[in-house]
Amino acid sequence: MVPNTLSLLFLLASLASACEFPAIINFGDSNSDTGGYAAAFGALPPPYGETYFGSPVGRYSDGRLIIDFIAERLKLPYLSAYLNSMGTNFSCGVNFASSGSSVLPPTMINFNPISLNIQFLQFLEFKSKSTLISKQGGFFKDLMPKQDYFSRALYTIDIGQNDIAHAYVLNMTQVEIKLFIPSILDRLSMTIKDIYGEGGRFFWIHNTAPLGCLPYLLDRIPPTQDQMDKTGCSNPVNEVAQYFNSRLNETVVQLRRDLPSATFTYVDIYSVKYKLISQATQYGFEHPLQACCGRGGGKYNYDRFGRCFENVKGLRSCSDPSARISFDGIHFTDAANRWIFERISGGAFSDPSTSLINACQQ
Repeated sequence: MVPNTLSLLFLLASLASACEFPAIINFGDSNSDTGGYAAAFGALPPPYGETYFGSPVGRYSDGRLIIDFIAERLKLPYLSAYLNSMGTNFSCGVNFASSGSSVLPPTMINFNPISLNIQFLQFLEFKSKSTLISKQGGFFKDLMPKQDYFSRALYTIDIGQNDIAHAYVLNMTQVEIKLFIPSILDRLSMTIKDIYGEGGRFFWIHNTAPLGCLPYLLDRIPPTQDQMDKTGCSNPVNEVAQYFNSRLNETVVQLRRDLPSATFTYVDIYSVKYKLISQATQYGFEHPLQACCGRGGGKYNYDRFGRCFENVKGLRSCSDPSARISFDGIHFTDAANRWIFERISGGAFSDPSTSLINACQQ
């Protein structure tokens, strides 16, 4: 049998066994927020949304986020934010993510009250109301997920970045942050078990990004020359991110033992994003450590007193966001998010090596 025939048979077998997720239920921070923060605290200004949507739509990007590309691949509508109730259709899922959210509850370390435990409480309320509406019938029934969707949905989780970033802002040392990480992951594990208790079975979990490559943290915590890698990223900050990820991976392994009926896909976002940033020109991008939208110029074009989402004087957006990786110094562009999604969706950066469309298979 010729190699091309073998490849075709493998592809057909993969498609035949593909999961049919009827919905996506997402928990997270601004990396996957599709309008939660904007609904609660005010709309984002232009130039957010300019590239793909034509205007701001609650996303911290010029266009789509990874969660949007996940929805596209699963042939589902883009997720609506739970807090955005105006004319919203939740029949194929819901998004509880909110910008600035952390795993741990709100304290002095976090400015956003919608932490992961609040997102879970919102999920409980949503599930309860969905059950009630389903029983009552009528027009609104068609705007909510069917009851069996809660056990068949893909639960996506992308959170933890703010717990680490805010710890740096509070001048915690490397050692202090590392000692702090187990408590973050204990809370995350507890929440995932709670979701499982409510019927969740299929989990797609992103690790955290190379935070030491974000213009935001490079400006806020400038590394010395000997602390920079060859790309210009901060080695100490990335070391903490990698430590978080190694412990997160251990947490997921333990969850598999504790919840053998569930399926967990651990996605190595860190490696994909670092690959893009460190080899930007090879993949058609430029200025990987510089914000497209920002004020301040310099090598990062980031000013924490004049950030893109604050709509202050002097802000400028680059002429071609599709050639940039960082949109506002914290979040990625539509083009970068697409590039990242294309690498993670096939399973090459997942444990186990499972593609997105097969993420229901153990």
